[in-house]
Amino acid sequence: MCQHKPTCPSADDDARLAAVPVTARPEQGWSLLCNRVVVFDDTGALLPSGKSIAPYRPEPVAAA
Repeated sequence: MCQHKPTCPSADDDARLAAVPVTARPEQGWSLLCNRVVVFDDTGALLPSGKSIAPYRPEPVAAA
């Protein structure tokens, strides 16, 4: 697994996206992190277990 010091967060950790990218394919819109999480340009992610993390979409703020 991770050979970095300090070690990268695991795929199950809430800070999973702080792991070091080991492969990047910007032309395809994804990167593979050291913890085997695939991160997509739209902020979604795919965990090694096969579980997907939906893209982060902030709620619009209503005009006052």
